Amino acid sequence: MSQTAAAAREPLLRIAKREGTTMPQKIAVRAIAILLALVVDALFIFFVTGLNPLAVYGVMWGGTFANMTRFSWMLRDLSTLLCVGIALAPAFKMRFWNCGGEGQILIGGLTAALIMVYQGNSLPLPLLFAAMALGSIAAGALWGFIPAWFKSRWNTNETLFTLMMNYVATSIVACATNIMRGQASSLGTLNKATKAGWFPILMGQRYTINIIVVIVLTFVMYAYLKYSKQGYEISVVGESENTARYAGINVRRVTVRTMLISGAICGLCGFLIVAGKDQTISTSSAGGRGFTAIIVAWLAKFNTFYMALISFLLVFLERGASEIASAYSLNEYAADIITGIILFFILGSEFFINYRVIPRGAHKEGK
Repeated sequence: MSQTAAAAREPLLRIAKREGTTMPQKIAVRAIAILLALVVDALFIFFVTGLNPLAVYGVMWGGTFANMTRFSWMLRDLSTLLCVGIALAPAFKMRFWNCGGEGQILIGGLTAALIMVYQGNSLPLPLLFAAMALGSIAAGALWGFIPAWFKSRWNTNETLFTLMMNYVATSIVACATNIMRGQASSLGTLNKATKAGWFPILMGQRYTINIIVVIVLTFVMYAYLKYSKQGYEISVVGESENTARYAGINVRRVTVRTMLISGAICGLCGFLIVAGKDQTISTSSAGGRGFTAIIVAWLAKFNTFYMALISFLLVFLERGASEIASAYSLNEYAADIITGIILFFILGSEFFINYRVIPRGAHKEGK
């Protein structure tokens, strides 16, 4: 075949893995993606809703930064989302697709709520908090252990298994809350009269302890994944199980241990929601954060400090969408479209960070 014929058969564009992308390049690509998203959003806002795009962006900004109360609410929601992202990070780095964060949060929160209700008047406050925390951690770890054990023994599909565990946890919570509420129309706030099991108010907020705990977890998980022997084993298993076995790493043990950690932190998140945020438990206590945190962990490439930035962006967009819908009497779908466009461009920017498009004729790498 002649060179001319071969060139004619070559595709116009090829996609190749990009190597050696620097941090400034990654920041630049993401910044460009956000700017393009704002332009597309402005066109949508102007032509579809008839509103002033700059005014809408101002309302979005005010949803988080209008006053200290709104900013503190943002920190509360950010800490919850970041906590779940931290929990999923070791499992995802091991390429164990833990989609069961919702269930692990719920089962941990339910355990904390049960201890709060039935032991709140019996245990001193420090022991009550310790029992709630340990109980929720153990419950979440158990919910993570079950799919890990089946995966390590019979190579079951962890994605489907953990998703199904979410439904089981939701049903258990629904059943337990019905029993706990008795003849009341709803469960309501737990221990409302005594406030037993409620975090104390620090710096004017009850969820300040939540923020402190998550900050500590951010540093601890970063050090664990980057510098510890177990973090190294997680990385090797995630790259190749065969390589890990050749290096003498017990893949089954690493799989189970990592999911115990992942589930335990999700369970701890359930405890923080019950004791420091909602003071109750329901089937909606997790609020979809187990799924949103998948985006957080994946975009951050399991770096917990990057997770904090991405969590802030997602919470900012969520609160901004709510503020837009309220201020302009838009339905929630229009507001979600505005934030969804931004998120779509951010996710799409990952393609240009990790891959490059090679036009026809650029045969050699580097051209």
